[in-house]
Amino acid sequence: MASAREVELRIKSVKNIAQVTRALQAVSASRVRQAMELVTGTRPYATKAWQVLTHVAGQPGRNSLHPLLTGREEVRNAIVVMVSSDRGLAGPYNTNILRYTLDKFNAFPAPVRYISVGRKGTDLLFRRGVDIMAEFGDLPAKPAFTDVSPIGRIAVDEFLAGSADEVYLMYTDFVNMGRQDPVEKKLLPLEFDGAEGLVEAEFTPAAQRDGPAAAYIYEPGQSEILDEIIPSFTALQVYQAVLESLASEHAARMVAMKNATDNATEMAGYLQLEYNKARQQSVTNEMLDIAGGAEALAQASQ
Repeated sequence: MASAREVELRIKSVKNIAQVTRALQAVSASRVRQAMELVTGTRPYATKAWQVLTHVAGQPGRNSLHPLLTGREEVRNAIVVMVSSDRGLAGPYNTNILRYTLDKFNAFPAPVRYISVGRKGTDLLFRRGVDIMAEFGDLPAKPAFTDVSPIGRIAVDEFLAGSADEVYLMYTDFVNMGRQDPVEKKLLPLEFDGAEGLVEAEFTPAAQRDGPAAAYIYEPGQSEILDEIIPSFTALQVYQAVLESLASEHAARMVAMKNATDNATEMAGYLQLEYNKARQQSVTNEMLDIAGGAEALAQASQ
């Protein structure tokens, strides 16, 4: 049995850990709200961009309007953009998106290269020995569109150059504080039938999608608009995924830190009982020593 001094030191250590995890829980709760505010702030532009894009791309001969709308007859290679976190202490957040991604693409019929967003995901992919073509880490706590747009630019350039026939986006969708789901989206070529885009699925009301398309005249023209809006919209899809993943990361960390705080509090209570037992045993031993000494003195005086 450990001494009272040893148990006392363990209690102090556990309580210090509980203070740290409680502070991390509070910080993560605040950052979840900030991340959701960033998502909300991009909604007006994202919604209107999707409406314009779907209307222009819905014209006859869509596949010939822009290369990013044209699917390849044969998929010879693919790129996967996987969004993870730069920091740990987020429970199973990073391992969940890694496992989901590898389950989807380990048996992919064509060679797959990865663009990793987040240092934790990069480390995990590197250990699996996959082909990492680019990595992005140390994003700001409140990433701006310009911080993330190079990721979309790489995907667009690779697709236009013929180095990738399909580009997929793997991220974690924020459902609520207790649930974050890994999600797969096809980033390029852009699809409008069947599989809905990230921004469209999130922000466009169903009534707007089901009704007849309004007639618009665009200036300067369809091709000029598509040349400008499709690459920007592709980068916006990545930006939305990063924001969703950021909110999911903080929510997962908040839950993990709450569990750690509860466990530390429970352990501190258990150790307090152990400390009380050790102290009681120590006092009992001291009383027995005193009683034995008194008995010995009484016998010596007779």
